[in-house]
Amino acid sequence: MDNKVLRKLFLGFIQIHILYHAKEEPIYGSWMLEELHEHGYEISAGTLYPILHGMQEDELLEKKDVNVNGKVRKYYRITDKGDEVLNEARAKAYELFKEIK
Repeated sequence: MDNKVLRKLFLGFIQIHILYHAKEEPIYGSWMLEELHEHGYEISAGTLYPILHGMQEDELLEKKDVNVNGKVRKYYRITDKGDEVLNEARAKAYELFKEIK
């Protein structure tokens, strides 16, 4: 299978993962990277951070800078719009799962 095709397909899944976790609690990039790796996604920081920034630009996430041991860590949490998108994505994913299982 063409790796580019899978990357495009999995991008949506990755964004749903991000929204889900950002709803549970504020997330930061390196933690999210580890979480995605645990789910089998081979994604680099150079791929993840533009995704996070794009989701922030789309008003799905909001960012807060927090000083952690003298370093600034960017925490992301879901917005109301992001929550609506997550709920719709959840419903669509459930329908798809019922069809392909």
